[in-house]
Amino acid sequence: MCETDHIEARGLSRRDLLGLLGGAGAALAAGPALLADPAAAAASDLALDPRSAPSSSGDYEAPAGLALDSKAKDAALSFLDRQSGRILGLNDRIWEYAEPSMKEWNSALAEATYLESQGFKITWGTAGMPTAFVATFSQGTGSPVIGFSGEYDALPGVSQEKGNPEHNPLVYDDDPYAPTYGYGHGCGHNSLGAAAAGAAAAVAAAMRRQRLDGTLKFFGSAGEEQLVGKSVAVRAGAYDGLDAFVDWHPGSSNSTSWGSSNAMYSTTFHFHGTDGHGGSPLGARSTQDAVEAMAMLTEYLRESSMAPSARMHHAVRATGVQPNVYPTLSSIWFYAREASPERAKVLMDKITRCAEAAALATGTRMETKLQGAVWNKLGNKRGTELMHANMVQIGAPSFSAADQRFGRALQRANGAPEDGFPEEIADLRPPSPVFTGGGSTDVADISWQVPTIQMGTAHEPPGTFNHSWHRTACGAASPGHVATMAAARYLAGTVVDLLTQPAVVREMREEFEQRRSQVEWRSLLPSDYRIPLYQPPAWFLERTGQAWPPTAEGVEWPPRRLVQTVPRDDLGPSVPPENQPVPQLE
Repeated sequence: MCETDHIEARGLSRRDLLGLLGGAGAALAAGPALLADPAAAAASDLALDPRSAPSSSGDYEAPAGLALDSKAKDAALSFLDRQSGRILGLNDRIWEYAEPSMKEWNSALAEATYLESQGFKITWGTAGMPTAFVATFSQGTGSPVIGFSGEYDALPGVSQEKGNPEHNPLVYDDDPYAPTYGYGHGCGHNSLGAAAAGAAAAVAAAMRRQRLDGTLKFFGSAGEEQLVGKSVAVRAGAYDGLDAFVDWHPGSSNSTSWGSSNAMYSTTFHFHGTDGHGGSPLGARSTQDAVEAMAMLTEYLRESSMAPSARMHHAVRATGVQPNVYPTLSSIWFYAREASPERAKVLMDKITRCAEAAALATGTRMETKLQGAVWNKLGNKRGTELMHANMVQIGAPSFSAADQRFGRALQRANGAPEDGFPEEIADLRPPSPVFTGGGSTDVADISWQVPTIQMGTAHEPPGTFNHSWHRTACGAASPGHVATMAAARYLAGTVVDLLTQPAVVREMREEFEQRRSQVEWRSLLPSDYRIPLYQPPAWFLERTGQAWPPTAEGVEWPPRRLVQTVPRDDLGPSVPPENQPVPQLE
């Protein structure tokens, strides 16, 4: 029995379930003729076969024989065996740099330098972003053109000693009033970029050895954690001309899927008020009150304005730092996620109205800044089947006894079942017919331009959290190394098959065109969008041959300053002192 069969046995039909789960699920239940949300529909398998029903997913069997043995694949995998030391050295170096989004000076340079040493030509500053680059290798006719995804930014607050299952931040600011942890690779982008770079180099070596035609493009992507880099680069046309795009992400299983993701809007809300002293508060317009009021108001959206596919979360980025000093400027940053861009926009509009209400109530002035916006992901079934076949052909990663002890200790620290790292390839299954939401990725914007394949390897044990110190602990330790090299092998094997099996590439393209046939893709970034940039250090500009500021759409330098323009609040006429007579009116 499939998952929804169990639900029917409890008295709910599939149609009832889909209706209960909100608009995205209900639309899929109704069939293509009644679909009101083309972007969500395109990501469903109903886009491929209108006769499909949710129950049919239980009958699916992954096709056999897609992954072929070849001398080119053997050459690529042998290269990875020989180069594992360099690839893992790159992995560990980026882990140690742990640089924030859009400031990945050393990390981007390390990744590009490795690819340059393997015969790739580097072009820096994609779409005006200094730490974004494209590395290109081409041979023969130059066709087909296959893209690889590289990332390298870290996350705030998840610094951790490698290989330690107990929390021990490497970077710790012991401010006695507000201690904080430093940046760390709690999403595994050090491994993501290193494995992809190793795979690209391995395929290039195999192409040279076996005289294969084709072009490889490795896209070093800035600011993925802020969902900026790829959507900006897509808008600039950086991914045009690709025949296929392969991607991976560290995970807690060895698996692949052609499921979708949530579209997302990322917006900061800045509140302008007055400064002042806490001992004399009358007339102050408190921006801290404004961000607190906005956070409270948005919580009331959860009951009736958020379907199960929706997500909403925020971070207060700047406000008061001392109780008796009123902050003139306070900022709060919101994400709104939903099954499609249109639904995500509706949710963000409601969040914006909460900001407007908070500003009205506190007498502050509010302004917004769109930081990023991405589509839901468009999967590719045929490409995923090829990836899964290669994962099965190459085999699951094997973890040592010490790795498994470490994994179980991490799970114990998080209160999860202590079963260690998985050492099997998960069965390939169709995505659930009911989309209930999840994460977002700027790879999604790429997936609407070119057939895109994604997979993951067990970089952390199940029951631990992504975006946490648990993942950071794994990233440069032995289990992370095992998962990184497994990912490099799966990517390389899949791309070799893409280069040598034009029929599969053609089938992927036909599916891609069918899925998006009812959708007119447009960037969610408006014409006045400004890229959130930081000025690079002089040494980085010199090493990469770039000038500052870049001449590209969306670049504003220096950025507009936010300064106080709000007067103190009006309390009305002054109240006379008690020891003075009140003037008599005639």
